[in-house]
Amino acid sequence: MKNHVIVLTFVLALFTFVSGCKEKSAEKLPPPSVQVVQVIQQEIPVIEEFVGQTYGLFDISIQARVDGFLEGIHFEEGRRVRKGQLLYSIDPQPFEAKVAGSMGLLAEANTMLVKAESDLVRIKPLAEINAVSQSDLDAAVAQRDAAGAAVKAAEAALESAKIELGYTKIYSPIEGIIGKTEAYPGDYVGRGFSNVVLNEVSRIDTILVNFHIPEEKYLEIVRPFLGGTDSARVQRNGSRKGLTMILADGTIYPQEGEIEFVNRQVNATTGTILVQASFPNPSLILRPGQFARVRVVIDVISDGLLIPQRCAQEMQGIYNVFVVNDQDEIEFREIKVGAVYQTSYLIVTEGLGPEDKIVYEGLQKVKSGIKVHPVLKDISNSESEN
Repeated sequence: MKNHVIVLTFVLALFTFVSGCKEKSAEKLPPPSVQVVQVIQQEIPVIEEFVGQTYGLFDISIQARVDGFLEGIHFEEGRRVRKGQLLYSIDPQPFEAKVAGSMGLLAEANTMLVKAESDLVRIKPLAEINAVSQSDLDAAVAQRDAAGAAVKAAEAALESAKIELGYTKIYSPIEGIIGKTEAYPGDYVGRGFSNVVLNEVSRIDTILVNFHIPEEKYLEIVRPFLGGTDSARVQRNGSRKGLTMILADGTIYPQEGEIEFVNRQVNATTGTILVQASFPNPSLILRPGQFARVRVVIDVISDGLLIPQRCAQEMQGIYNVFVVNDQDEIEFREIKVGAVYQTSYLIVTEGLGPEDKIVYEGLQKVKSGIKVHPVLKDISNSESEN
């Protein structure tokens, strides 16, 4: 019995010793380290983006104005052409024959006019001495007038035939880039056939971009650009308010654009209004038909607050972050956010201040109320470049 008491006493003592060691060990564990970032305070431009399509400053369709067989092509597809450069030629023989026929009719009309004037010169003195009747004089005058009108009609027909003959040579109306031909030598072309448009010439030293703005955004976006003066295109912070274009490969086009045209009415079907912007294209890299995004700065928030998008947890439109307070304790805080900024930041409208630090990494390791060791992370060279 005495031995049992000694063993029990030893076991109790050992258990008490082990428990005390565990408690002391737990008390000595340091708080977990977590990476935190400072809320960023800066001037934030509020941006809207719209999908648009590019057009040349002038996109001119090349069409045949007379019917006939295409005889020649006098340009290289996809190359620059000069204003007035010969592009196409149509077989001119039918039109040359028409000119010759019109010249013959004009000569005949002139002959008839000469005869009518001669008759009038002979009859007029006789009428004055009543050697011929007044009706004979009137007939001679009418004959002379009719012959004169016939000459004018023949001259007009000849001019029309010459114009049609001129249409057998098709010249470039502008300087620009010409596209792929839609007809080849031997094809019958003209106004009544399927290949009405032979080609297209575009002037692309300036590119136009058409995009549509929702009705509710129209006044907000367009108002600063209207008025016709530079002062009407100045932001609240004093800098020029222009347009930025993002190309299909995601790169930002280096030239700034401006609004040139706003349509007269809102489309009742789509609830949008057409806006046209222009961008300089000195390198001629932009071509008509490209799709691009047009970025418009509609406002500037002074002293705005930004946080990395990865720091926030979103549930049914409600955003929350873990904040480290002055006692290095975790606080679970609800915030309100605005738009996304530069793809990786959120604009904070309520719930945070510029002095707050929020958990950046290790969100799954923290919970409200625990003590942590915050390690400040510099994100100025990482996410701010995105």
